[in-house]
This record gives sequence, structure tokens and C-alpha cells, in this order.
Amino acid sequence: MIIQLNSDNNLVIHEEYRNKLDGLLTAELSRFYDSISRLEVHLSDENGGKIGVNDKRCMLEARKEGKSPIAVIEVGATYDTAISGALDKMKALLSTKEGKLKSKRDRGANGLP
Repeated sequence: MIIQLNSDNNLVIHEEYRNKLDGLLTAELSRFYDSISRLEVHLSDENGGKIGVNDKRCMLEARKEGKSPIAVIEVGATYDTAISGALDKMKALLSTKEGKLKSKRDRGANGLP
């Protein structure tokens, strides 16, 4: 799984934070590691340089081989909060899609429509 980090002009991602995010994303999505070819992380500050509540935004976009990309968005008071919320949403979405695919395969294997 390739992890690509993107940020707006209001955020500079330092190497230490990049490494922390790579480790976190890899660990949290390890269950889906083989099915995700690329994970794009988009971090932005909705208010620019101004102070605001829940103005940090994280969009995670997972690309699976042969499938359309799926994306989730979360906002929070900090980037870590937004990333954590987006990860929870992504794991839930991937689990749901995986369960539906398995159910569809099981029905087909049993001759059910």
C-alpha cells in the first residue's frame, strides 16, 4: 500500500510527523493492506491561518485495484483528531464493503441470486 500525504498551503508536514502518520495509517488499516493499492491523505485548514473550532480537515481516499476509489472526510479541532475520525470512518466503510462482497460471493457459490 502506497501512502501519499497532501496538504494545503497552511500546513507543512515535517518528516517526523510524516513518519508518525505512515506508522499510524499502516497499523490501523493493516487488515485491508492487501486490498488497498494506494491511500491518499489530504489535510487542510478550513480557516487558513485564523483560529477556529473544528477547522482541521482530513480526507482519506482509498484506491483498490479494479474498483472506484472510496473517500471519507472528518473535521476536528486538531489534525490528529480529524485523522483519527477519518480512520474510524474508513475502517467502517471498508469493513462494510468487504462484508457485502463476501456475502455476494457466498450467495453465488450456493447458487442463490
